[in-house]
Amino acid sequence: MSQSNPMGGQPDTAAATGEDLVREVSAALDAGDPQAARRLVEDLRAPDLAEVIELLNHDERVALIQAFGPDFDFEVFSELDETVRDQLSEALPNEFLAKAITELDTDDAAYIIEGLEDRDREEVLSHLETSDRAALERNLEYPEETAGRLMQAHFVAVAPFWTVGQVIDFMREADDLPDSFSEIFVVDPSFRVLGSVELSRLLRSKRQILVETLMNTDRHVVLATEDQEEVARQFKRYDLYSVPVVDENQRLVGVVTVDDVVEVLDDEADEDMKKLAGVGDESLADSVVETVKSRVPWLVVNLGTAILASFVIQQFDATIEQMVALAVLMPIVASIGGNAGTQTMTVTVRALATSKLGSVNAPRVITREALVGLLNGLVLSLIMAAIVFVWFGSGPLGGVIGAAIIVNLFAAGVAGILIPLLFDRYDLDPAPASGVFVTMVTDCVGFFAFLGLAAIWLF
Repeated sequence: MSQSNPMGGQPDTAAATGEDLVREVSAALDAGDPQAARRLVEDLRAPDLAEVIELLNHDERVALIQAFGPDFDFEVFSELDETVRDQLSEALPNEFLAKAITELDTDDAAYIIEGLEDRDREEVLSHLETSDRAALERNLEYPEETAGRLMQAHFVAVAPFWTVGQVIDFMREADDLPDSFSEIFVVDPSFRVLGSVELSRLLRSKRQILVETLMNTDRHVVLATEDQEEVARQFKRYDLYSVPVVDENQRLVGVVTVDDVVEVLDDEADEDMKKLAGVGDESLADSVVETVKSRVPWLVVNLGTAILASFVIQQFDATIEQMVALAVLMPIVASIGGNAGTQTMTVTVRALATSKLGSVNAPRVITREALVGLLNGLVLSLIMAAIVFVWFGSGPLGGVIGAAIIVNLFAAGVAGILIPLLFDRYDLDPAPASGVFVTMVTDCVGFFAFLGLAAIWLF
């Protein structure tokens, strides 16, 4: 069994991409010595160099990249944060971007070109060879976040009547093959996918064997217009390493590989997490104005729901005046309900995003979350009633807050699942909006239940 030499590759530089290295690079650039900065990072792998570039300020990023000149590893662009990549695309010369696009896979090149102004985009494309430009423009024709944008336009496709020897000779002599690939696709004269052959199986077969006897005909394909999230789910479900992409006529136009899908899964999880907090698709590289624009809309909505909760409290101002302890304990009821609602909402939104929650199992899951909220309420009500009795020496007050907690946690469980389901039912993204409205429900129900029960039982 052969084994690669662990000492034969590049040294592990992940630890070197820390704050000390960034400070040294920044100091060299500030001193007007970009070549010294280059020497500090020129041995880094693309992901590590991208990390250093992201931690620098804008002018330092441009200066460092220009210090590399034509020796710059353009693979770094595919590792950069989208906002940083767009900012660099605007700042760097179009000739430099054209060189980057010719070096990158089609999908990564499309990320660079799509962020340019129309005039700059046309100038960059004018520097490309006809075949490269056609492949890139084909990618850009498809909507964003689809398989067509995600795919690589370079792949290996052969006829079923070719022999193994012909395929091997073709791969040795062709100049426009992808740099790395693991599958060869078998197509008919209309370029429709008939099957695929793993490269390892092809290399272990005799030269005279026909490709059609080796190919796997149970080949999974995706449409170029299919959403990239759905493509990622299919990779996960069927344990795929690559998948051919076809157009509306079922003709092969590209291939999506597992490394691209990993990025999609990471980006979608990151996006859902941000939306749950109401911050939108923002980046640390965004300006103050862009960040404010991203965050303020849902803060305004949250302000409105907070005013509604305050209106509920106002209806019981006389009750609060008679017992100051009610004002002390109100935030506890609302806080517990809000946390419980967030728990249910987070699970629900993630289940919707991964297609694990739908109309088939929704009634069962709704019932489960309602019962969970009720039982959690019973447990916490007993704990809180005991604390209030010791704290204020009042059994009835402990009973009131205990009952209010039961009501609010039940409402939190129901709202935490029904609100995201309602948004999803009307084709609205449940991630950004659910949190605000679940909090509104738990605040209003919590205050109303606590103060209403206090008004009935204590006065």
